[in-house]
Amino acid sequence: MTDATTYHAGMRALQDRFDTRRLADRLDERLGRAAFTEQDRAFIESRPLFFLATADAQGRPDCSYKGGVPGFVRVTGPAELEFPSYDGNGQFRSLGNLAVNGALGLLFIDFESPKRLRVNGRAQLLDDADALARHHGALLVVRVQAQRIFPNCPRYIHPSAAATLSADAPRPGHVPPPAAWKAMPMLADVLPRQRP
Repeated sequence: MTDATTYHAGMRALQDRFDTRRLADRLDERLGRAAFTEQDRAFIESRPLFFLATADAQGRPDCSYKGGVPGFVRVTGPAELEFPSYDGNGQFRSLGNLAVNGALGLLFIDFESPKRLRVNGRAQLLDDADALARHHGALLVVRVQAQRIFPNCPRYIHPSAAATLSADAPRPGHVPPPAAWKAMPMLADVLPRQRP
């Protein structure tokens, strides 16, 4: 059942302007949920990528691409999932935002079928040994408590012929190549020290 937290006043104003309130309510009533289905789990865990939307404490948004081998995102409970944060450029834009504002949105896409699934919720950052052991190559792990899960219209998804996984994606038994950007002379004196 659609409630007051599903759509805010800005959404409702546009739904009313374009006469889509009834449609929006029906879609949410029939497709929206607060727990993952088995189909959701299978879809999420089969994806080699997703897009992550976060915002800082002032509401300034940021969006990032997250990739790995299928299964790098795991549904760990009825309304819970986890994903690793791998070595990156050190800006920690997404995770820094999550440290001050746990609200996030995840968008999973299958470019070939096509299919999309959105997950909105709240996150916490984990760095305990058990969490890191569950996610090979992780610096940190993000645990998400889903608040709203819903499929999204796939009409405008462009097919992608890319079926090859990135050589940089961490996985057991694989040593990723050094990041090319880490060899840039302008960064040589500011790269983080190697972790023990």
